Amino acid sequence: MITKRFCRLVTVFFSLLVLATVSGCATTGQSSGDPGDPYEQTNREIYDFNDGLDKKVFQPVARSYVKVTHPAVRDSVTNFFDNVTYLSTIVNTFLQGKVGQGFQDSGRFIINSTVGIGGLFDPATGIGLPQNDEDLGQTFGVWGAEEGAYLMLPMFGPDTVRDVPDRVSSLFLSPLFYMAATITIPLTALQAVNERANLLEATRVRDEAALDPYTFTREAFRQQRTYLIYDGNPPSSGLDEFIEELDDIDNGVLKVF
Repeated sequence: MITKRFCRLVTVFFSLLVLATVSGCATTGQSSGDPGDPYEQTNREIYDFNDGLDKKVFQPVARSYVKVTHPAVRDSVTNFFDNVTYLSTIVNTFLQGKVGQGFQDSGRFIINSTVGIGGLFDPATGIGLPQNDEDLGQTFGVWGAEEGAYLMLPMFGPDTVRDVPDRVSSLFLSPLFYMAATITIPLTALQAVNERANLLEATRVRDEAALDPYTFTREAFRQQRTYLIYDGNPPSSGLDEFIEELDDIDNGVLKVF
């Protein structure tokens, strides 16, 4: 069982990570003129670090994982982790005042956790309970909070000041966090590898299509966050064509380092 002291240590770790990133940006970063990315120089350095680590470590592991696993197995693994982390979606759905959707999401979680054998299968979608995507960053956006500075976090990738707290809240809302380390650690490793494997094609498309992958990733991330906050109906700002392009690659580029 995870102790309260460990929970506090995790919270402090995330807080220090963000503070260190912002502090480093404030002292060494230089603005490119984009008010949403005042720490671009440091963000680019972190992006390059993440990208190098991804190419040397995570991509080779993900490709090996794809070679030795059947697509149906990977689908079940994806379903399991989508379900086990769905409590965060449920909580934030209610926090955003979407009561009807909140009860539907609760029903989805219950059905997939039982009939779907712990979430390995997704019968809920077949009976009209689709998967939704809500998080604390979106909740803050619905409440009127500005996104704040764009941040590229070491190991974690793109984020904003508004979205960072979700990394802590979603951790505490995951049942895996409260299991024994002998269970949590292997499952967390499997989740990371499986997610990276699901994004291999998106990485290829990004690298081939973008003259500047950093800028492409930044703008894709920010546009998609706006799209999610407004539930697919953002204020008119010429996003439609961009969103359609993202849909063509399953929005995977948003999670790629």
